[in-house]
Amino acid sequence: MTFFSRIRSTKKSSLHPPLPPSISSHKAERKTLDLFQQSESESSSRQSTMSDSDSSYGETKSFRQISRERLLHEMLRSTKVGDSKTTWKVLIMDKVTIKVMSYACKMADITEEGVSLVEDLYKRRQPLPLMDAIYFIQPVKENITVFLRDMSGRSPLYKKAYVFFSSPVSRDLVSLIKSDTSVLPRIGALREMNLEYFAIDSQGFVTDNEMALEELFGENAENSRQCDACLNTMATRIATVFASLRELPFVRYRAAKSSLDASTMTTLRDLIPTKLAATVWNVLTKYKSTIPHFPQTETCELLIVDRSIDQIAPVIHEWTYDAMCHDLLNMDGNKYVYESSSKSGTTLEKKEVLLEDHDPIWLELRHLHIGDANEQLDAKMKYFVLKNKAAQIHNSSRDGGELSTRDLQKMVQALPQYSDQIEKLSLHVDIAEKLNKMIKELGLRELAKLEQDLVFGDAGTKDVINFLRTNQDVTRENKLRLLMIYAAIHPEKFEADKGIKLMQLARLSSDDMNAVRNMRCLTGSETKKTSGGFSLKFDGQKKKHATRKERTDEETKWQFARFYPMIEELIEKLSKGELPKNEYPCLNDPSPTIHGNNQGVSARTTQGPPAHSMRSRRPATWARPRNSDDGYSSDSILKHASSDFRRMGQRIFVFIIGGATRSELRVTHKLSRKLNREIVLGSSSLDDPPQFITKVKLLSAEEELSLDDLNI
Repeated sequence: MTFFSRIRSTKKSSLHPPLPPSISSHKAERKTLDLFQQSESESSSRQSTMSDSDSSYGETKSFRQISRERLLHEMLRSTKVGDSKTTWKVLIMDKVTIKVMSYACKMADITEEGVSLVEDLYKRRQPLPLMDAIYFIQPVKENITVFLRDMSGRSPLYKKAYVFFSSPVSRDLVSLIKSDTSVLPRIGALREMNLEYFAIDSQGFVTDNEMALEELFGENAENSRQCDACLNTMATRIATVFASLRELPFVRYRAAKSSLDASTMTTLRDLIPTKLAATVWNVLTKYKSTIPHFPQTETCELLIVDRSIDQIAPVIHEWTYDAMCHDLLNMDGNKYVYESSSKSGTTLEKKEVLLEDHDPIWLELRHLHIGDANEQLDAKMKYFVLKNKAAQIHNSSRDGGELSTRDLQKMVQALPQYSDQIEKLSLHVDIAEKLNKMIKELGLRELAKLEQDLVFGDAGTKDVINFLRTNQDVTRENKLRLLMIYAAIHPEKFEADKGIKLMQLARLSSDDMNAVRNMRCLTGSETKKTSGGFSLKFDGQKKKHATRKERTDEETKWQFARFYPMIEELIEKLSKGELPKNEYPCLNDPSPTIHGNNQGVSARTTQGPPAHSMRSRRPATWARPRNSDDGYSSDSILKHASSDFRRMGQRIFVFIIGGATRSELRVTHKLSRKLNREIVLGSSSLDDPPQFITKVKLLSAEEELSLDDLNI
């Protein structure tokens, strides 16, 4: 559960019972700190201290760990000055920064840094004049107004305020703060944290632009102010990722299709990656002169693409454990609800768990094919029963054998560990059983075979028609997903009224078919009208019937493991220096010696070691699983991962406008190991198939609708 969902809308909202503040006054009050009048040396010194602190935590930090430590150590811990070291503080955030914090940190983390109370900036708050407050807020006028109201006048809500902004603050807002002379002496710090992204994974982040598809690719996007606002917000938040990591990227982007094909007309949709790349670069250019120790030369690579590069990945059935859980189990985010036996064993009770990084079994299984996950769970359960004394005794008692006093004593001694382990194992056994049951009930094997055969060119129109005729009991959602895949591969089959017969055969509503028709909005360009009428194209060039090539370099143990998202191919080409420059140009175009020549010679092969950022290179906290010590805890991932880390090359960042998928997030982990480079995936949102389809339906909605209005 996130901080945002836990903050109560009461007069006094708290995430943790407040602890008594120190009543001792400051013996030597710290002089008021104004960030914007500070000398460069003071600011540099503070950053240098942080760099030293970073290195003390070790060399093997993931993207998410760096985000966490910046919030905890660079922000919260930096407020411990003078007598304030022993004083509990209030942490005040807005709705955006609450989410930023909750994705990166746990409540226990911030409590350890001296925070006893977490408040919502816009809720009524109880005055605590003896306590200091830490404000972590967006630099917008509404937030500044509330902050000044809190701290001005004769009776401020808090003793002193330490203010941290999530992104760059404008001069006008700085002037607004400085104009209130009653507030200035009460400010202990005023700094730009430049951390306004949401770290959803050790190698993934989102900018939380949930409506990006509609605002950027919708039918009315070109005349909408929301388009520019969405791009600006997205660019600012992407830039704060590089501010946190002290990285300056080569910025590459998908070129407008009109620049590659003379038969297409340029539209706003076609230019979205170009515009976003330019806006990101503008922010990064300012960082070079405003952030101490920010690199002055490029240290990594950023590739910006949009959803048009792969319209199949968001709707095809992915067969990995993580993707199937979120696709089939109707989860609320990462929250899974299941029934478990009560302690007495006589009744069933509902339990809620979060499938996240704190669960070692989840970490080990999430990227495995469901077949491998089943085998792993079976092996863990057998190993557990074999090695665990309490489990052995429990099994023997089931066989009718009487327990001796000695056996009972051993069982009591082993029971606490046994209960904890069996609960975690049982959770995932329960999930796997449900997934296997749903695969059978929904007929997913036959459907998945057709989906992947279509993608690889082994099936065509007749196969789709035959499937729809002979499988009338397939769910409406799955038939819709099949037709969306088919439309992405064979767009000509849906020109004019050609798609009506397929719609009738699949018994889909006109609302469902909007999802298929609206896929044209994601292409970014329109063809010129000819004597043959409007031609619906999903690509600048005519597609082959096979949209993927077989990966001959990888063996697939399981059926339905053939599919891979297009970004896997793009990242591999980018890493080798083989990404076509005309299709993916570089905004801050480097010299040929940096990125290789047109024949695709990589920078890593044409020159010496790559440039490094000011921070130590931190490989991804991800490693090949080892055999577990106890059959359950996956110690190789949580405890011994650092022993497998090697020094990695430059990071690669890929940002997908319009929503990323779990298969694409999985690819970043896979390629980090394969390429020995940390891959970080960013996107406007992370969408499961139902969410994506709902968003595509909204692209041509005539009325004002929200995501909650359309469901499949």
